[in-house]
Amino acid sequence: MRRRLPVLLVAIATMILGLSVVPATAAPGLTATFTKVSDWGTGFEGKVTVNNASSSTLNGWTIEFDLPAGYSITSSWDAQRTSSGQHHTFLNPTWAPTLAAGASTTFGFNGSPGNFAGILNCRFNGDPCDGSGGGTPGAPTTPGSPRVTGTTNSAISLAWNASGGTVTGYRVYEGSTVRATVTGTSTTIGSLAACTTHSYTVAAYNSVGESARSAAVTGTTTGCTQPPAGGRGAPYLYLGWGNPPAPQTVMSATGVRWFTLAFVLSGGGCTPSWDSNRPLQGGVDAQTIAAIRSAGGDVVPSFGGWSGNKLGPNCSTPEALAGAYQQVINAYGLKAIDIDIENTDEFENTTVQDRILNALKIVKQNNPGIQTIVTFGTTTTGPNYYGNRLIDQAKALGANIDVFTIMPFDFGSANIYTDTVNASEGLKNKLKAAFGWSDATAYQHMGISGMNGLSDQQEMTSTATWTQIRDWAKARGLARLAFWSVNRDRGCPGGGVVSNCSGIAQPDWEFSRITAGF
Repeated sequence: MRRRLPVLLVAIATMILGLSVVPATAAPGLTATFTKVSDWGTGFEGKVTVNNASSSTLNGWTIEFDLPAGYSITSSWDAQRTSSGQHHTFLNPTWAPTLAAGASTTFGFNGSPGNFAGILNCRFNGDPCDGSGGGTPGAPTTPGSPRVTGTTNSAISLAWNASGGTVTGYRVYEGSTVRATVTGTSTTIGSLAACTTHSYTVAAYNSVGESARSAAVTGTTTGCTQPPAGGRGAPYLYLGWGNPPAPQTVMSATGVRWFTLAFVLSGGGCTPSWDSNRPLQGGVDAQTIAAIRSAGGDVVPSFGGWSGNKLGPNCSTPEALAGAYQQVINAYGLKAIDIDIENTDEFENTTVQDRILNALKIVKQNNPGIQTIVTFGTTTTGPNYYGNRLIDQAKALGANIDVFTIMPFDFGSANIYTDTVNASEGLKNKLKAAFGWSDATAYQHMGISGMNGLSDQQEMTSTATWTQIRDWAKARGLARLAFWSVNRDRGCPGGGVVSNCSGIAQPDWEFSRITAGF
């Protein structure tokens, strides 16, 4: 799919009374303070200052607090906000994915009613906002960068960075239950059911006490026998631009449960990272995945896209590329991945095409039950030369691709519905010819990924047209329906082709609601 800028994360605040500025409570050197800027009786404006007085750059920050009963937040700015009842969570804004050592930033919000006394229970990256840290004084520092290093049908292997100070050992928690106690910085949690998802945190301890717990890491055991139910309608959510919405807000409003999360690129050589600059763990992307899963959904990470420094050209062999894909699979315990293969560096490079297909073959062999998707451009009558080659090579190499998804837009269409159907029928006929499938089987291996509202070439997909496309795809049993993007799933008639709205008149999240019915 198309894409423009860099990152999303989660940020905000802390606690205090009146108009004064009072530190709330976070790990050593990390503080957040709240100021009531104004109060007009029926409402108030608050400001939170987030300060990194530590010696390390923060790769994303999260601030949580509660409002007293009867109070609510009506709007906020300079941070990404999600709310559940009286509990509010803020993440750093998309344009500021990091906070340098010694730097500070602010965000604000309006609330109601007035005569506001202060926020409650402030946490900064899981610790109190006053910088005192969440553990017992004299205990070790918080373990860093927890990660999944491997999975089997019955076990999940974990590793983390060592804590500072005197360390006797580490406790691995699932919720409030200790699942392992070890002296090193890795362990394997066994006796798990196949195809189940588990979330862990790690704390260090010594004779004085226990540190604050690490960020959570989530893994899924292998052994899934079917592609994930409910993952067929999964619109693209891009955390790098376009005022990314809180996914729980979209889920609650529309019923959509899965998102195709874009984009995994090269963080340098054959090392995967989000948008080439965000880590797999500990940043906004991992936090977003956890939030989606906590709301009952899941994600399909997308590798590649139109631009950027991609893994396909940077990984020198299929084995190396498969290893890069595996790092992401292990990091999040994935059930599906999408390879958005575009442009001259991947789609129109036959060496890289074959490298990607052979890597996906390895991924399928090493991850039974995972669903592999390739997404690529099309003409109005079906795949072009490189699309046909991709399908032929998938067959010849035994890549075992589950879903071939076309992007039927940006070809100057005057009738998106007709051209989408014709392009899809062309794809079906090519799959039948290449694999010897029936119509029904070919449809089951197909996907459509459209562009909601105005496309880059000013083609228009209205909500009514998208409903037609959904119904056509659903009636034929297609495997996938997506669109670019949830960021743009907001009305702005006459707004043109922009990152944060569709350019047409529509209810917010209407394309997502339609897709949820796929």
